Amino acid sequence: MDLHYKSTRDSNVNVTASQAILAGLAPDGGLFVPNYIPSLDVSLDELKSMDYQQTAYAVMKQFLTDFTEEELKDCIEKAYDDKFDTESIAPLVKIDNTYYLELFHGATIAFKDMALSILPHLLTTAAKKNQADNEIVILTATSGDTGKAAMAGFADVEGTRIIVFYPKDGVSKVQKLQMTTQKGNNVDVVAIHGNFDNAQSGVKAMFEDRELAKELNGKGIQFSSANSINIGRLIPQVAYYVYACAKLLENGEIKEGEKIDVVVPTGNFGNILAAYYAKKMGLPIDKLVCASNENKVLFDFLKTGTYDKNREFVLTSSPSMDILISSNLERLIYLITGEDSEKTKALMEALKQNGRYEISDDMYEKLSDITGGYATEEQTADEIKRVYEKTGYVIDTHTAVASYVCNKTCSDDKKCIIASTASPYKFVKSVMTAIDKKYTDADEFALLETLCEISKTQMPQAIKDILDAEIIHTAECDVDKMKETVKNILSL
Repeated sequence: MDLHYKSTRDSNVNVTASQAILAGLAPDGGLFVPNYIPSLDVSLDELKSMDYQQTAYAVMKQFLTDFTEEELKDCIEKAYDDKFDTESIAPLVKIDNTYYLELFHGATIAFKDMALSILPHLLTTAAKKNQADNEIVILTATSGDTGKAAMAGFADVEGTRIIVFYPKDGVSKVQKLQMTTQKGNNVDVVAIHGNFDNAQSGVKAMFEDRELAKELNGKGIQFSSANSINIGRLIPQVAYYVYACAKLLENGEIKEGEKIDVVVPTGNFGNILAAYYAKKMGLPIDKLVCASNENKVLFDFLKTGTYDKNREFVLTSSPSMDILISSNLERLIYLITGEDSEKTKALMEALKQNGRYEISDDMYEKLSDITGGYATEEQTADEIKRVYEKTGYVIDTHTAVASYVCNKTCSDDKKCIIASTASPYKFVKSVMTAIDKKYTDADEFALLETLCEISKTQMPQAIKDILDAEIIHTAECDVDKMKETVKNILSL
C-alpha cells in the first residue's frame, strides 16, 4: 500500500512524500501527516547489527515511498558522513543506570543536525522528482538550534535560499554567534524584537498568505520550511529512536520484546512526536515522557487536557524549549480526534483566536501512553551538578530537564533512554555555573577550556569555528515587519 500525506486540516488533500517535503506546510495551514503509520518490516533483532545509515534507510523507506532506493540511500549517505564527529552518528551512552542518546555529534552540536543534515538532500531530490523549476526559499523560525543547523545544511545548496528569524534576546551567546557568523551566498539571518512564538507565528502567517505566494510564484520563487512542521524534518528523527532500541538489544541491555521508557526534552513537540511514531511502528516503548522547562504548556496540557498559551513567557537556561505554541502537537491532536480534520481545524482556530483549546474526554484517553514532567530552573541546575558529581558526565541544560524528569517519573525496574539534545559546550555558562557558582561572573568563552578539563572531552569543531569568526549578519526587525523584511531580502 502506497503511503501518501494528508493535511491535518483537510483530509481531501492527498500528496506524495516528495510533494509534502517540497511544500513544507499544507495550503490550508495544516501539517502534512501520513495516511497511516507504517510498521517496521525488519525485526529489532535484525536491526541490531545495522549501522546508523542502514537503520535510517529501514525507517525512512517506509514513509518516503515515492523516493527510489537509490535516491533515498544517496540522501542518507550524503547526510550522515564525516560531518558527524563519531562513526556511530548517535551514540547511546550508559551513565549510571540511565542511557543518554547523544544527538549532538553533528556540525552544529545539537539534535537538529540529525534531520537537517538530510533535509536539503531530500528537498532538492523532491524538487527534481516534481519538475519544480522555482527557486526554493527556506523560511524558518528558530529558538536557537534549528536556525544554525538549517543554515549549515542549506548554505550554498544550488537552487535554494534560506531566511532564518530568531528572538534577539532568546538564545545563548554561542547559539547567536553560530547563526550570525554563518557563511553562504544564499543565507540571511534576522533577529526579531520578540520571542520564538512571535517568530514562528510570523513564519506560518507568510506560508498561509495566498497573495504573497502568488507574488513569489510570479518571480519564480516558492517557500518551503526547515522547521519540524516539514514532514521531511520529522521522519528522519524517527530513525534515531529505532537505532537506540536496536543498540540496547545488541549490547544485551534489553531482551527481545522488553519494554523501555523514553524521556524527551521538548518545546515544539517534534522530537517526542518522532518517538511516538517510532512506538507506533513497533518499537518496544512503554511510556513516552514529555519533559518541559518552566514554560510548561505541554506538561499542563498532558495533565489537564487543556492547552493554554495565555501565560507568562519565561526565558530559561534551556532556550530551545522556551515555546508556548507547540506546532507539532497538531499532528498528535489529529490522530486522537480519529483523524478528523474538521475537529482539528476548529481546535487550531480556537488556539489562534483565544490562545487555548480543550480536548474531549475520549481524546484525552488516547493520550495514555504519553505522560509529562517539568523542571524548574533551580532543579535543572541541581541536576547538572548531581549527574556530574556522581558520574563525571556533563550534560547540557535541555538534557538536564529530561534527566530530572526521568528520575521523578520513571521506575527503576525499566530501562530508560533520555534524548540528549545538545552539547554542554553550547550552553557552557549555564552548565558551568550549575556545577560551581564560582563561575557565575566568568566570561562565557573563557569557560570553554574549563569545560574541556572537567568533562575530559575535546572542544567541538563547531565551537572552535566561531571563536574568531567574523559576524556577517546584523539585521533586526520588529515582529510586524517580518513579511516586509522577507520581501526586501528577495527584492520583491
